[in-house]
Amino acid sequence: MHDYLLSLIRTAVPAAVGLVLAWLAREFGIVLPADLSAELTLVVAGLAIGAYYAAVRALEVRWPWVGRLLGAQGQPTYGRPASDTGAVLEAYPTDESE
Repeated sequence: MHDYLLSLIRTAVPAAVGLVLAWLAREFGIVLPADLSAELTLVVAGLAIGAYYAAVRALEVRWPWVGRLLGAQGQPTYGRPASDTGAVLEAYPTDESE
């Protein structure tokens, strides 16, 4: 699977899990205060998505098959693009005359 597609899947699945958790919370009657509803919903959903992703990634180190809970097993690899000329940019040019 192409690394770009793999990274999208492994990002979208935790977001979908957060959506399902929010729906389940509503179905079970978990209600946030009306004056803070929008803000708290965003914070709680963000924390739930982050916690899910972090937990699955931590477990994936020990048991690689757990990566399927992110939608696809295996981590994307990020390397240099094939079109890279191999030129290296240096933050501080060196003086080779020394």
